[in-house]
Amino acid sequence: MRAIAYHRFGGPEVLEATELPTPRVGPDSVLVRVHATSVNPVDWKVRQGYLEPLMDTVFPVVPGWDVAGVVERVGLDVPELSVGDEVVGYVRKDVVSGGTTAELVAAPVRTLARKPASLSWEEAAGLPLAGLTAYQALRRLGVGEGETVLVHNAAGGVGALAVQVARAFGARVIGTASPGNHDHVRALGGEPVPYGDGLVEAVRGLVPGGVDAVLDLVGGGVAATTPELGAPGVRLGSVADGGVTELGGRYLWVRPDRADLEALGALADAGRLTVPVVATFDLGATADAHRLSEEGHTAGKVVIRVS
Repeated sequence: MRAIAYHRFGGPEVLEATELPTPRVGPDSVLVRVHATSVNPVDWKVRQGYLEPLMDTVFPVVPGWDVAGVVERVGLDVPELSVGDEVVGYVRKDVVSGGTTAELVAAPVRTLARKPASLSWEEAAGLPLAGLTAYQALRRLGVGEGETVLVHNAAGGVGALAVQVARAFGARVIGTASPGNHDHVRALGGEPVPYGDGLVEAVRGLVPGGVDAVLDLVGGGVAATTPELGAPGVRLGSVADGGVTELGGRYLWVRPDRADLEALGALADAGRLTVPVVATFDLGATADAHRLSEEGHTAGKVVIRVS
């Protein structure tokens, strides 16, 4: 099968087009013919070796954890799916090796859900990791009906989905974004405010009593402004800054979850969730897709079309 792989940690230049054997399918897994995958910041951080202390790596590594595709073969004990089913998934395994930037991927059934009918292959590929990150983080922060949540980096790949999920939970959403992305945040259902100087005044101008929860998708110390922005008892979570625990917040990590992915798909099919795709690359241009993601200025998802 055609795949993109790397044999050592490094920059985008280590990504190479290659031919690899068809992955083996375990009893509780399926073989997925990949239509599209997407690039998330974690992909290039893994490629650079930043997650080596957390996860074992077996070279060559095929990058990518998002998948949208069609079931081509099922394992011995997979009553949930059949050959020909269209699926999406966050295919994170215990070892970094066989990812989704390839024509075929072996995916544990626990990582998959049926593809939302309303989404294109490219949109569906952008949903799993970013959508699950937003959904699980907001749920763990207890964001609910009638509350106000501040989302840092509301125009980014996770942020754009977090705005919509929080709205679906019944919350009001304030979102930090650069001025050029303010209209985008409004279109998603959020109320934009600028980064940096004037942030506290801007948020307090919209919510004089302070926000009920803060979701940090940026890192770099932005969570430290939470005491000035929050109402009494404000809840704080970050997916980007482990130091959030020193502020009484929660450091959040995303996990594969079939039920959560199905819930996101239901929101999409109900017209309550869209997946903004800002750029699409062919498989052979995966290095360019990683470079664009590393720039950190994309207002939505970077997708790789595989087949």
